[in-house]
Amino acid sequence: MKIVKVDSESLPIYLNLCQSYEGEFSAITDKKPGKNGLFELDTQIGGNVLGYLLYEKKSPIGLAAVKAKSGGQCFEVCEFYVVPSFRKQALGKRFAIEIFKMHQGRWEIKQISGAEYATEFWRKTVGEFTGNNFQEDLYQDEYWGQVVRQQFLSAGS
Repeated sequence: MKIVKVDSESLPIYLNLCQSYEGEFSAITDKKPGKNGLFELDTQIGGNVLGYLLYEKKSPIGLAAVKAKSGGQCFEVCEFYVVPSFRKQALGKRFAIEIFKMHQGRWEIKQISGAEYATEFWRKTVGEFTGNNFQEDLYQDEYWGQVVRQQFLSAGS
């Protein structure tokens, strides 16, 4: 497992994986591809949003987008995806935990209605990372509506 920060060279790889991610979630979000066959992305890499790619044996198999807020003291997982054939191997959990370790501060993760499998993944992953020292609530997100949200602190690596 290797984690690479998205830069101008790896951005096309990240964007390709985003299409798989958007396609998978389209059943929940009701998104449709545009005339060019591509889904519009909710989160753009750049500025205060960092992108990460997950590689396994030289193949890109996952992505994450992390937004730094409050001057880099708070972080939000905006997008997180692992290719389905690589799931159930703890790669996603290890990927997420390594990202949490990279950024000290307060974290939040949100899951939209209908993504219960994602909520279960985040509960287990954050629970393991924090020793179950996290808060979870229903939150009214201005973009997504009511979401499940986990919040916790990371002391880094």
